[in-house]
Amino acid sequence: MATHRRLLLLLFFCLASVRAGLADTNSQDVAALQALMNNWQNVPPNWGQNSDPCGSQWDGIICTNGRITSLRLPSMSLKGQLPADIAQLSALNYLDLSSNPDLGGPLTPSIGNLKQLTTLILAGCSFTGNIPQELGNLGQLYFLALNSNNFTGRIPGTLGLLSNLNWFDVAENQLSGPLPVSSNSTPGLDLLVNTQHFHFNKNQLSGQLQEKLFNSKMILIHLLFDGNKFTGPIPTSVGLLQKLQILRLDKNQFSGNIPASITNLTTLNELHLAGNELQGTVPDLSALTNLNYVDLSNNTFDSSPAPPWFSTLTSLNALFWQRGGLTGKIPTSLFALPQLQQVVLATNTFNGTLNMSSNLGPDLQTVDFQDNAITQIDIASSYSNTLILVGNPVCLDSQYANGLFCQLKQKVVTPYTTSLAKCGNSSACPVDQSLSPQSCSCAYPYQGSLVFRAPLFADLTNSTLFQSLESSLWTKLELAPNAVYLSDLHFSSDGYLYIQVEFFSSTGTSFNRSEIIRIGSDLTNQIWKAPPIFGPYYFLGYPYFSTGGSGGSSSMSTGVIAGISVACALLLIGLVVVGLYALRQRKARREAKTTNPFASWGVGGKDDGSAPQLKGARWFSFDEMKKCTNNFSGNNEIGAGGYGNVYKGVLTNGQIVAIKRAQQGSMQGALEFKTEIELLSRVHHKNLVGLVGFCFDQGEQMLVYEYIPNGTLRDNLIGKGGMHLDWMKRLKIALGAARGLAYLHELADPPIIHRDIKSTNILLDENLNAKVADFGLSKLVLDSQKGHVSTQVKGTLGYLDPEYYMTKQLSEKSDVYSFGVVMLELISSRLPIEKGKYIVREVRMAIDQYDQEYYGLQDIIDPLIKISVKLVGFRRFVQLAMECVEESASNRPTMNEVVKEIEIIMQNEGVSTTSNSAQSSATEFGNARGAPRHPYEEQVPIRDEGSSAFAYSGGYSYEVNVEPK
Repeated sequence: MATHRRLLLLLFFCLASVRAGLADTNSQDVAALQALMNNWQNVPPNWGQNSDPCGSQWDGIICTNGRITSLRLPSMSLKGQLPADIAQLSALNYLDLSSNPDLGGPLTPSIGNLKQLTTLILAGCSFTGNIPQELGNLGQLYFLALNSNNFTGRIPGTLGLLSNLNWFDVAENQLSGPLPVSSNSTPGLDLLVNTQHFHFNKNQLSGQLQEKLFNSKMILIHLLFDGNKFTGPIPTSVGLLQKLQILRLDKNQFSGNIPASITNLTTLNELHLAGNELQGTVPDLSALTNLNYVDLSNNTFDSSPAPPWFSTLTSLNALFWQRGGLTGKIPTSLFALPQLQQVVLATNTFNGTLNMSSNLGPDLQTVDFQDNAITQIDIASSYSNTLILVGNPVCLDSQYANGLFCQLKQKVVTPYTTSLAKCGNSSACPVDQSLSPQSCSCAYPYQGSLVFRAPLFADLTNSTLFQSLESSLWTKLELAPNAVYLSDLHFSSDGYLYIQVEFFSSTGTSFNRSEIIRIGSDLTNQIWKAPPIFGPYYFLGYPYFSTGGSGGSSSMSTGVIAGISVACALLLIGLVVVGLYALRQRKARREAKTTNPFASWGVGGKDDGSAPQLKGARWFSFDEMKKCTNNFSGNNEIGAGGYGNVYKGVLTNGQIVAIKRAQQGSMQGALEFKTEIELLSRVHHKNLVGLVGFCFDQGEQMLVYEYIPNGTLRDNLIGKGGMHLDWMKRLKIALGAARGLAYLHELADPPIIHRDIKSTNILLDENLNAKVADFGLSKLVLDSQKGHVSTQVKGTLGYLDPEYYMTKQLSEKSDVYSFGVVMLELISSRLPIEKGKYIVREVRMAIDQYDQEYYGLQDIIDPLIKISVKLVGFRRFVQLAMECVEESASNRPTMNEVVKEIEIIMQNEGVSTTSNSAQSSATEFGNARGAPRHPYEEQVPIRDEGSSAFAYSGGYSYEVNVEPK
């Protein structure tokens, strides 16, 4: 493959030199694109099919007068780094590489040479290191979005030189240090007087905000500093921002009084100051007549009665002031505000009577006075929404003690979801497709998350509001009516509104690349404007094309080939001749077999020296193993464990394999080794890693496994494996792994207990098929041992069955316990034991039967699945996991039962499962009892526990011995 690619690149350059005078595209720009192709995987397939990007309209490229002026490739599954050669695109004014999570590494400083750049969007990638100070050279830059990456270090003061900058978003990184301000000849952010958006939220920024940071010349409308570590007082100069609409300073460490100058912000819609260390009294906010949302919770204000503005701010939509030192009577007029939806005044000392008997606002949804001193209530019978009074004296009165408002369990509110009612009883779609509300047929939607950082409302059931959002999306993005599906609407603990959105093609079942590029760019560049009530947003699209090109072109047109010079043609012919000669030589060597490779099996042992009875695996000589690993070169070593080392090798047929070479101290006897490989060669299932072959030659023992490069479940859960695992994908992974285990327990002959199920031993192929790996600790269950096997305790802490640990009695239910822990990992993405906390215990303590959405696990669920898709079957999945981790093995389900339960979870939500049980999987791929090997499937490496090195499934695996005390 590498040779093929080099030949194509050679042809490309030869052609470029011959036809330089005929091409429409500037040769410098062509060279820059070629550098991108060399550094990226999955570029669009039409890149490189013609040497003229402008003339042949390569996907994502827009040209003006032969110069590339726009490069837009959002959600293209690009993988690699941004090379310094990008600077050669000197006419570029628009660069959008957003929502490519495998595109990352350090951001090259040479990007500062793109002096014509007006738009730079790298949101939703994996860039690391410092933000280059050279970005300050981009004097024309208007839109800068670096959010949702892994940038570290400080925000460079040179960005203050971007005098034309309007949008400045570096949110959700790991930036630290104070915000720079100008001094003498040193620039700072106070110079950005034409910027409307400061989105610095969810970083680790610290220090005090200097008074000089804000000034009256600034036109800021959105100031989002929430979720950082800022300290000291809020600067008085914030009151100079006369156009400010949203001020988010919450979840920091600000101290002192709220500056009185804040009352000058008469255009302010939202004020978030919660979760700080603010003191004193709160200024009178009655002059802020546009205020919709106020959150002053969790500070240390002086004790005071409810301020008068509680009843006079007629625009108020939501009021949050928990743990605020509020006392005295509750103003009845508060509940009559015409737009009020939420009142949360929990954990104060309000007393007397809560009067909600009349004049209630028409939109009032939630009233929370939990943990106050309320003794009486007077409530209108027409009010049927949420009222929480738990922890008040009124709930001690027998008249009210059993009332719903004296319980944490409240009315379940179902958030809005786009209706599919007109589609009737349409059949369920495959797991990778969805039902289009426009055509009522299954299609491949372009999915992503719309995140609104400061919406001006709290009601998620308002169909009119969200239908207007749908209409705005399909209209302004030029889609067919009803070609947008909204789901999984929820507010995070930060007050952000997350919406899962799916866009459907108007002309077929899927989008082409140009359509994805257009939609993705219109959303990331804020060309689509959300209705004002939704506030500022960002969009992260999911990669739509799982694969593109391998980095360059895979074929070249006839016209291109015709233009290649004679010299290039002769060179190509020479390379082909050399290549054919090399292939012929390798074939000849491969056919030179050892005449009796199994003779040594019988030496000094009980074996007769006959060949092992294998089902699809093959024997390799020691010389073959040396050649395919470059003589076991250190460069080929990819892992190590207690058994020895693991090497990456390439067989003579081109197949990449992982070779486990046992060291002297870990080698078995010939008969034991023969028995093991006979067993492993018989185990064939699409959800199990398979054996390619073995080497037993010249005193060496090696096992050869298929190599696949996409990482373990553990790596992908923590973002290292390159796959975005939304909730439906996690269900699919759980189902696949469960089927593999059920096969080992039920259909292998003899049955096999794995003994070391964990997320690092579950591998994911390119289609997200889960494959159970690493049978190094496995134990055969012979007919005489049905029920349990007495054995030394082995496994991995955190996954280990406590009953097995105490009794040394191993059974299939031990694997079930470990699998239950893996299920909890799929929910949380946490290690089983993390910071001294055991995930099983944490989930068991957190479960809330009355929480209809998250089952009480809001703080445990991985945020990535909260924003991905609707958590279908979440409650039952948690219940099933907890059944698997019951302390008594007799109370746990079998793996076959687990398979059926997960299938039911998915099928109840209209998701197709390709087979119905472990048995059906076995039928499809053949029973272990003499079945032929299943077709080749790619598989992935496992990472050794506690190491960045790779290990591979099969005998001689790394072992963790846990000796019971």
